[in-house]
Amino acid sequence: MGIHKKKLELLAPAGSLEKMKYAFAYGADAVYMGIPDFSLRVRINQFTMDNVKEAIEYAHVLKKKIYVTVNVVAHNEHLEKLPSYLKKLNVWKPDALIVSDPGVMVYAKKYASDVKIHLSTQANATNWETVKFWYDQGLERVVLGREVTLKELKEIHVKVPRCELEYFIHGAMCMSYSGRCMLSAWLTGRSANLGDCTQPCRWKYNVDNAQMYVLQAEVEEPLRPGEKIPVEQDVHGTYIFNSKDMCLIEYLPELIDAGVVSFKIEGRAKSAAYLASVVKAYRQAFDYILHEGQHKDIKIQRRTLKHIKKNVLDKLVHRGYTTGFLFGRDTVEQNIDNSHKGSDAEYVGEVISSVRVGKKWKTTVRPHNALRVGDRIRIMQPKHDDLRMIIKEMYNEQGESIGSGHGGSGRRIVIYTSREVKEFGILFLCNT
Repeated sequence: MGIHKKKLELLAPAGSLEKMKYAFAYGADAVYMGIPDFSLRVRINQFTMDNVKEAIEYAHVLKKKIYVTVNVVAHNEHLEKLPSYLKKLNVWKPDALIVSDPGVMVYAKKYASDVKIHLSTQANATNWETVKFWYDQGLERVVLGREVTLKELKEIHVKVPRCELEYFIHGAMCMSYSGRCMLSAWLTGRSANLGDCTQPCRWKYNVDNAQMYVLQAEVEEPLRPGEKIPVEQDVHGTYIFNSKDMCLIEYLPELIDAGVVSFKIEGRAKSAAYLASVVKAYRQAFDYILHEGQHKDIKIQRRTLKHIKKNVLDKLVHRGYTTGFLFGRDTVEQNIDNSHKGSDAEYVGEVISSVRVGKKWKTTVRPHNALRVGDRIRIMQPKHDDLRMIIKEMYNEQGESIGSGHGGSGRRIVIYTSREVKEFGILFLCNT
């Protein structure tokens, strides 16, 4: 398998300054972020005009890249506020703007002329002529629609070889064409195209007039005989709209060969623990592919990648995994059984510092959920193996012995570990 001469990029989401720092600590080469006014993440988005500049500077000190999303489907009201923001971005110099709306693109070229532009997946680029059109307009990268297959990816790269291709490899999928769902606007008045999707595709629905304890039926559109959609309902309802999550870690070698240079993780609204876990898994996968696994048979590579998936990604809360459209439409799957699958571990805290005291390390933790003496925990760390232990003693910051610590209290706790725990360490409560 030939590796691109260009460095492959692992691109992670950042819903806040803190999450951005975790993404970089666990191995992301770049992040994408944006303020609520102009990006497609309004809720659970802590970026403001004040900390965008700080985020850009932080990334560049680490020699990492940062892309700012300005990919809202703009109305006139957005255009009125956009120039002042773009002028500031032109001074702060992010590595690119991610844009989908042609009007916003005109403004970006006018008011942020020193910043590169990437085409957002919201523009639904799914063929080589579209990619060539945008490349000819001066865009050096296109974020392809999730609906593009591996076969189509290869052809796009062959037809437009100088255009960088970015592709989603992990995270939530829309039940409609990427980002074009109307369910949220219809049911709640919050538009997905304005970054305020409430994800009603994940909700439970009841089938009207169901008389059975368990209902199993198939829906067929009259003009498409034979194309049947299963509808199942039990006492908990049905999740007919709920797409499984995308997970392509096993197929990274094929994506590399197809010409993808930037591999994108979805999840700006996810927790820091989820983000760190996913980034660490894909960082391990890429490091293996580019070094140890580079000259090995594809079957051997896949065994290692499956092992990483099983040990990390399968243990996260998710909706079941699918390869999406990579191998064709028929491979896309819905999780109609439930809204998500549980995890065998609970995110309970983050490490603030770790200082040697005698033979042990005094490790200060900011709790996010309840932690108690006697709990069995796993501490995940950037670039190091996990540390597993049972909490035998716990103290407050004044050195007083306590039996438990709780998230939301604002109080840090101290535990003693057998070895140093690195900054950005994350604590998980092991339930098994």
